[in-house]
Amino acid sequence: MTTDLRPAGSCRYDVLTLGEVMLRLDPSDDRVRTTRSFRVHEGGGEYNVGRALRRCFGHRVAHVTAIGDNEVGRLLEDLMLQGGVNLDHVVWKEGDEIGRTNRTPLNFTERGFGVRAAQGVYDRAHSATSGLTPDDVDWDELFGGLGVRWFHTGGIFAGLSPSTFDTARTAIDSARRHGTIVSYDINFRPSLWAAAGGAEAAAQRNAELYERADVVFGLPAAQIEDRPSLPETTRAQAVLASPRRVVHSASVNDWGGLAWSPADGLLEGSTHNRMQVFDRVGGGDGFAAGFVHGLLDGSSITRSLELAIAHGALVMTTPGDTSSATRLEVERLADGGDFSARR
Repeated sequence: MTTDLRPAGSCRYDVLTLGEVMLRLDPSDDRVRTTRSFRVHEGGGEYNVGRALRRCFGHRVAHVTAIGDNEVGRLLEDLMLQGGVNLDHVVWKEGDEIGRTNRTPLNFTERGFGVRAAQGVYDRAHSATSGLTPDDVDWDELFGGLGVRWFHTGGIFAGLSPSTFDTARTAIDSARRHGTIVSYDINFRPSLWAAAGGAEAAAQRNAELYERADVVFGLPAAQIEDRPSLPETTRAQAVLASPRRVVHSASVNDWGGLAWSPADGLLEGSTHNRMQVFDRVGGGDGFAAGFVHGLLDGSSITRSLELAIAHGALVMTTPGDTSSATRLEVERLADGGDFSARR
């Protein structure tokens, strides 16, 4: 990376994440269209990374988002409190009793099985987070006054609205001014960008943000291998990392990853061939969390890539977006795996 990590003793937080958090309504083994009950989880691309860094890897993590202040928003808060991340910097917005404004976003997700693909259906328009503005948070106090070693955000948050794009850019610029490492996950979602210019607009706006980052997740593998197609600043400076997935069915994937750094060049990680998948949602976020943990822990890019692949794989063995893996499980799998029962 182009910048050394700030000393832990000089910072309140090891990691700060910025992004929307949704209520995930999971029909378990049924389908959304036929179920009569849902299991509720919390989840969101950027939040999932921070939660895993706190719960699995033990880092000091805070999350910035906005939540509508009503009973549904308080349900979301209650779930997030169980995730262990610091919520002191959540922006609470006045809730609307009938959901006109500052809504709590919903994500109905089917896990998929065999030839039936996983499927997500969003109900996230007019959310409190989509109205977040740069002035809602004192970024210089967060990064400069309190101190943050690593900042993570991504294209899901940036794609919610013009104001969240501006907020992401403001936060990234503040982080860089104060010497905080910045990672950005492109995490393209067609549904978020459909009304804002589609894939072409997303690529252009995302590039404006990820070229400011020290670590970039989510670029297609072919683009990492063909770095001349990237913006010059990213091509010269940033560490690039991405999972590599081959989908044989909703239940069976090949899972691996690759990374590139200016010092190490292109690195290929391990591949779990024909890996059994229980719930694929959150695998990419798990990959990012494992990679960030490795670098925060002082590991090499090569070791961080193996931790990323292992953690992403373990996330996909349990329901919900978020990680319930332990650090020991991740390290064992990264070291080659031992699948015998533990008693």
